[in-house]
This record gives sequence, structure tokens and C-alpha cells, in this order.
Amino acid sequence: MELLNKKVLVIGMARSGIAAAKLLKTLGANVILNDSKAINDIEGLPPGEYIYKTGVNPDGLIDGCDLIVISPSVPPGLPALQEARRRGIEVLTEIELGYRLCKGQTVAISGTNGKTTTTTLTGRIFSDANRSNFVVGNIGVPYSAHALEAQPRDIMVTEISSYQLECIDTFHPHVAAMLNITPDHLNRHGDMNGYIAAKKRLFRNQTHKDFAVLNYDDETVRSMAEDIDARVLFFSYEKELGEGIFIEDGIITFCLGALKQPICKCSEVNIKGRHNIENAMAAAAIGMLMGVSAANVAQTLMSFEGVEHRIETVRTLNDITFINDSKGTNPDSTIKAIQTMTKPTVLILGGYDKGGEFDGLIKEYTDNIRHTVVLGETSQKIIAALERAGIKEYTCAGSFEEGVRLAGEAARPGWNVLLSPACASFDMFADFEERGRVFKELVNSL
Repeated sequence: MELLNKKVLVIGMARSGIAAAKLLKTLGANVILNDSKAINDIEGLPPGEYIYKTGVNPDGLIDGCDLIVISPSVPPGLPALQEARRRGIEVLTEIELGYRLCKGQTVAISGTNGKTTTTTLTGRIFSDANRSNFVVGNIGVPYSAHALEAQPRDIMVTEISSYQLECIDTFHPHVAAMLNITPDHLNRHGDMNGYIAAKKRLFRNQTHKDFAVLNYDDETVRSMAEDIDARVLFFSYEKELGEGIFIEDGIITFCLGALKQPICKCSEVNIKGRHNIENAMAAAAIGMLMGVSAANVAQTLMSFEGVEHRIETVRTLNDITFINDSKGTNPDSTIKAIQTMTKPTVLILGGYDKGGEFDGLIKEYTDNIRHTVVLGETSQKIIAALERAGIKEYTCAGSFEEGVRLAGEAARPGWNVLLSPACASFDMFADFEERGRVFKELVNSL
């Protein structure tokens, strides 16, 4: 891919856009940056000579461009991008750009929930087995940040979202895993069919020499096998499979062709809950398909402590345990979090509206959910769902800080306070990570 002296426009100057700009500049491109924010408000912008255009679709934005690179948050249907395609200007996502320039091997993980845990765990499996790897993608480290650094022996362990999959062209993971599909990002994709179509693009460039790791227990994911050219390997928590990764007599077992290997007992997996056993099975499958031994996989599964912002205990104060699940950005993720609660719990719920509904979540409330603190843009939708379910034990907070305080006041000794908003964070924070950090700061200041 020749970029020397090419005029390249990068739209969206968050982490992905900044990484793309750095990569392009390294390869000698003339880089134009575009964002709705002023250039002085952008953190991490690399030094160098850039043309900077502020605003959404300013006049002449695409004039003279040889290539356009967009960040995941930029909708591919923007009028300027449609016009670029009409003019024959190629439009790439940041992850597609990085992939084209990378010499390393790629494995990829997608799904509605569990991506970050599974991606992190997969990277740890490789690291513990002395396999050089970079954990990249939607996890917070752009693919482009390590694309030029990776060598043929290195593995790019890639978390990839539906936003990033919308515009891939040549992106081709040797092993690709789909964990689950539940409603999410409907404001971006229009409806579930649009969301599923974006997710299925993960497998579009795979061949019979590749592997697709699919959740057998998820009907939507299972049905994807019909349209995949790669060799499909299912994983299942519920069913013993003839081939795949499954639970036999309480033991996670890997079976491929004539090879059948026990890995470890479910009870020995360090991260708890059914959803985490599923994540562990997917990560184990990826590791073993890439040549890691069952013994090495087992060692990692038994020691891995999970990821920040996912059912993370912050502190216990006055016998009340505060738990940070800011990564719970949709109802299904929050359902999985509340299913792990073994004590009475006050749930902090609400945030940015992605177009989802909350009745299904409320129906999954266990007896342990004793009180709900509702906040954010989705407050009224959540309150309406609570009322329809006949639940009166809730409080509405005017701010995030007030929500944390009210939750602490509602909890009694021996209870939990669980932040698992079931919503994105963009109405109050830059991302779920900032929301989680602020929650921990507020809890630690109580």
C-alpha cells in the first residue's frame, strides 16, 4: 500500500483517528485531520505538519484526497463519504488501514457482550505460552498503533465492534469468534437485521483454511454457520458436542477431529459466572486453534483475574460492597451481572439512549435486586419499564454523583451496590472507562 506523498483525510480524532494519523505520517502521507472539536482540544495529537479542518462536513473537505480513513464513531453514510465514493476515493476504517499494513497474524473476537474479557483473556493465553501478541481494536488500543511493529510471528488479538465491521474490505482473521448477539446499537444500524448484518461481516473474507468459533447456544450466532466458508467450531455451555469446545462431566473439553483434550474443570476457572465460562471456552478455542497446548490454556484460565470495569469489586464500606460494572452498556450485559449477585443489591441503571428497551431486563430482576437508582438520558424509559413490572422500589437521580450517593444510602449492611447501567455513557462521559473511573473515585471518597 503506497502512501508516500498521498493526500489522506482522517475523520474523527479520538484514539483510532490519532493512531491512524501517526501511522500515515510515518509512511510519508500528507495528512488532513477533521473533527468537530478544535485542534487544541484534542489530546494525544502527534507532532508534525497537518492540515486541520474543524466541523462536520466543512466545505471542500474531500477535495483532492487520495484516501479517506474514518474512526469507528463516524457513520459511513455521511454525505461527504457518499460523495467520496462517487468520485472514486477509497474510504477505509482505521482497522482496515492497519490490517493492510500489518505483517502479523490476526485473530478477532466480536459479539454483543464479553468481547473485552475474551480478547484480554486470549491475549493472556498467548502471553503465558510465550507467543508474541498485541491486544488491539475496540479494547482501547487501535490496531494501527501496532500495525507496523508486528512481525509475521506476532498475533494481533483483535476486539472488533459492529461499527468497525461496517466498512471492512480485506480484513481477514485466521480465527474469528462470535460470542453472542442481543439488541445493541440500534440507533446506528437501524434495526436488528442491520446489526446482525454488520456482525456477520467478521467472516466475509475467511476461507476453508480459517476457523470460525461460534456460540452454539445462541440461535442467531449458530445460524451464521450456514453462510460461513471457514471451518466452524462451536462452543457450548449447554450441550456436549461431537466436535467443538464443551463441558463434559464438569470439565471444559476441546474436540477437533480425532483430537479430544480436557482443559480444566469449570470450577477451576478463576472468573465466575456462566457468561465467563462461555468467554473462557471461546478464548480457549482460539488459543488451541493457534497451537497453544491444553495445559497452557488451563494455567491461564485458572489464574486470569478478569478486566477492569467488569463486575469489579471496588471496596467494602460499612459492610456494603461497591461493584463497578461500567462495561455493562446494554441490557443483556447487565442481566449477566445481576445473575452473579448473591446478596441483596442496589442497582444503578441508566445512561445514553442507544434505542434499546428495558422491559426484558426488568423481567430478569432476581430477588436480590432490592432497589434501583435510575439516572441519565434513559431515565424515563427505565422508570416506565419498572412501573409496567409493578416495581416501586426505585429512586431517580439528577446526576451521576447523586446516583452513587443515593445508592449508598439505600443499601444496608451486607448488601451490594452495583453500577451496571445497561446503557452507553456518552450522555455524561467520554466512554465507559471514564464512567467506571469516576464511580471508583466517588466510592473511594465516601
